[in-house]
Amino acid sequence: MTVTQVPKSTGKMLSHDECIAFQDRFLEDVSRTFALTIPQLPPPLYLAVGNAYLLCRIADTIEDEPELTPEQKTAFSEWFNEVVKGTREPDEFADKLTGELSSATKQGEKELIASTSQVVQITHGFTPAQRQAIERCVEIMTKGMGQFQQNAGIAGLKDLSELDHYCYCVAGVVGEMLTDLFCEYSPEIANNREELLDLAIQFGQGLQMTNILKDVWDDRQRGICWLPREVFEKYGIELDTVKPTEPGLSSGIHDLVAIAHRHLQGALRYILTIPSNETGIRQHCLSALGMAVLTLKRVKNNPEFTNGNEVKISRRSVKMILFVTQLLVRSNLGLKLLFTVLMFDFRGLKQPEKT
Repeated sequence: MTVTQVPKSTGKMLSHDECIAFQDRFLEDVSRTFALTIPQLPPPLYLAVGNAYLLCRIADTIEDEPELTPEQKTAFSEWFNEVVKGTREPDEFADKLTGELSSATKQGEKELIASTSQVVQITHGFTPAQRQAIERCVEIMTKGMGQFQQNAGIAGLKDLSELDHYCYCVAGVVGEMLTDLFCEYSPEIANNREELLDLAIQFGQGLQMTNILKDVWDDRQRGICWLPREVFEKYGIELDTVKPTEPGLSSGIHDLVAIAHRHLQGALRYILTIPSNETGIRQHCLSALGMAVLTLKRVKNNPEFTNGNEVKISRRSVKMILFVTQLLVRSNLGLKLLFTVLMFDFRGLKQPEKT
């Protein structure tokens, strides 16, 4: 049986199956979506991608915790980065952070942070190339989050360029990491590495912008807004005082939907660049893309929504995406036709120009 070496300080060995069982439990607790899509990956990637997601979830939990000050978030993010690299012990980090979490953080996320030691034990058993990709992602993500937390508030980001940078730090870099893991797994995929890396950033930004739009009112309840002021000011909207039914808001939302749509088109090109025989990787990516497209359509068609549940896609829609993309996973033509239909509602939307 394949085994994963854990740090020498623990004196233990975890079997591959034990690592999978551990991660599956937490994926189900913190993200049902990824609990569905990560198992679609081929076995050599399943463990590494699942582990990377859990690490990113810990970083996200630090960012999302409303009771932490910006200074605390920066300190915990930097500490976590050192834990992932193996230069600091995880137990003290987990104990300290767990004690600072409020009731706003879900129980599954609290338990994940309390289990940081086990998560990074699995990380430290990966190949050097896998560790390098994951550690780079966590470092860029934690440093970026720390920078943005210093000025975060309901007034939003300054402009589209700042939005691009934020999306790169929290999502585009994840696309780069996944691409590095895919290339390390498959020499055939590695032949298109540079093209894939460019498209991976678009993929991540499309997903993140969709989430930002979906969660805009939920984020505001936490005192945060990630929308760019420059897009809304031209419609007379001040983000720090905006209401869901305010005239002009829907125009700004549609501008951002158009940008997100363009990035999701890049995501489709990313998937079509993956060899058609790599059905597991394709299916994993297609599931995320399909759910993002359907969510973005709901935002576009209901720009005056007041909470994320109004634009959240149903479980039936999730099952439909999983089923249809699985049928078409090997066919570039079939996938192009499918997403032409899914993206039909976005026709005519114009992107705003950057200032």
